[in-house]
Amino acid sequence: MTDPSPLPIDAGLLARFRAAGPRITWRPATDGPRPPRGRSARIAHLHDEEARIESWGRAPTGGLEVESGPLGALVVLLESDRRGSLPSVASREAGADPGFPQGALRAVWGGAPVPGGPTVRDLVDLARYALT
Repeated sequence: MTDPSPLPIDAGLLARFRAAGPRITWRPATDGPRPPRGRSARIAHLHDEEARIESWGRAPTGGLEVESGPLGALVVLLESDRRGSLPSVASREAGADPGFPQGALRAVWGGAPVPGGPTVRDLVDLARYALT
């Protein structure tokens, strides 16, 4: 039996997401701008995709800013599964942040919900592409 998850995801797909987590390799983000004070930046790599991930704070608060794409969405979902709660998620336009020229997803735990942001279903649909 697997641990319960706060994510409203089919059990089979959740198992695939969880299995992908340990296959993500990480390295320091040495290219590009330095993250803002109080944040750390790493690069996640899975299959042929890489995504910049900036993090701050600790559970139950804090957040992630991730490159908008399948791997970034997967990282947000895995962190939500690990923390046992759903974040408030907002999307950021391409070019709004020099660290994320292609756009970003910002997930914040313990903050006020952001109206109109991507839903968990949106993240799941995007993260599926990271599994291939």
